[in-house]
Amino acid sequence: MWVSERLGLGAWRHWLAGGALGRTLEVGCGTGRNLPHYGTGARVVAIEPCREVLAAARRRGPRVPLAVASAEHLPFRSGAFDTVVSALVFCSVRDPHRGLREVRRVLRPLGTLRMMEHVRSRHPLGARFQDTAQPAWTWLTGGCRPNRETEANVTAAGFVIDQDSRVAEGVMRRFVARPAGQG
Repeated sequence: MWVSERLGLGAWRHWLAGGALGRTLEVGCGTGRNLPHYGTGARVVAIEPCREVLAAARRRGPRVPLAVASAEHLPFRSGAFDTVVSALVFCSVRDPHRGLREVRRVLRPLGTLRMMEHVRSRHPLGARFQDTAQPAWTWLTGGCRPNRETEANVTAAGFVIDQDSRVAEGVMRRFVARPAGQG
């Protein structure tokens, strides 16, 4: 990850976490690479389904409450968060549709989802390569599926992607989304 961070992923993380405000949930914090990027306007709680990686997250965010939980079963009341942050997570969530519905449930009505993810290639050869590599890639990476239609999944879960916030570079995307019908 060090090389990716230096080649631009670190700047994307800074945008992602730095824009979070209010009570914030980070879904799938992993080893906590986003935690140092949150500003003082965010009160962060982070979840991760893999207990073993939370020790690294604890070192990167010693004051952030951490919990073992999955995106599909968020242990929070409806409307509890102003912001939900997700970075390179929904490629690995077993049921991304359910996970995104849970994210929508825990967001307050005018809340925001800030997401950074890789997605299915729009180029036919790239998409075919992702489809071919997916089974082995998923096995090697512990669940990552490089060919998911994440933006379509976000929309299907009842969000509207703010096109002014959306940045696309190759198969990488970052954007802000809001619950549909909420302005």
